[in-house]
Amino acid sequence: MTIHASWLNQVEIYFSALQRRVLSPNDFENLSDLENRITDFQQLYETIAKPFEWKFTRKDMKNVLDKFNNKQKMAA
Repeated sequence: MTIHASWLNQVEIYFSALQRRVLSPNDFENLSDLENRITDFQQLYETIAKPFEWKFTRKDMKNVLDKFNNKQKMAA
């Protein structure tokens, strides 16, 4: 079952940016340096990231699940 624009997509975007901008290359001398760079990135990201308006409701989810269940029943 595919759910477009799920919160997982948002998490993937964040971790992709973290990997590209902070974690590569892996040149940390110790865990404290790593923690500081991640924390600095998080503070920067919070100033530049744009919030998104979640529009997928419980009713929408129920409709998706009902369609999925109907397809499963027809395939059985």
